[in-house]
Amino acid sequence: MPTKLLLIEDVDDVGRSGDVVSVKPGFARNYLLPQGFAVLADKRALRMQARLQEERRKRAIVDKQESEKTATGLEGIILEEVVKVDQEGHMYGSVSALDIVHMLQQRHNIHLEKKNVQLRHAIKETGLHVIHIKLKEGVAATIKLKVISEATQREEQQAAAKQAAEEKEQQA
Repeated sequence: MPTKLLLIEDVDDVGRSGDVVSVKPGFARNYLLPQGFAVLADKRALRMQARLQEERRKRAIVDKQESEKTATGLEGIILEEVVKVDQEGHMYGSVSALDIVHMLQQRHNIHLEKKNVQLRHAIKETGLHVIHIKLKEGVAATIKLKVISEATQREEQQAAAKQAAEEKEQQA
């Protein structure tokens, strides 16, 4: 028998603040109520519903503006990750959603959560990968991740140094 609850905060895959939802008793008793995400939907709680929905509307406007600002900052970003590979070209380890979040924080000062990065599986191949990012209020963005091996990086650095030396000789 489902339990009727009034959500106080947004809960993924359940509902938004101010919604009256029906959930299984165990989920309500073990997660939503102890975490303070919901209260039982009685007459007092239902009077609180209109106020919660109004606060949610105001917060949604602010969240959407922040998400759009973050999305414009994400557009055009190409992250590079250097990984170790064996002689056959197979990666040791992988690049996960958490790794991508850390790269964005360290290199571009963009703070996201792991759940924002839409990766079905960790990346286990070198090459260029398109990563979809889902922000609050349905705002989406994409970034590119270039996974290169250490050997390829050394070759690129040597080629760049050789080219710079040739240009220097031509100028002299």
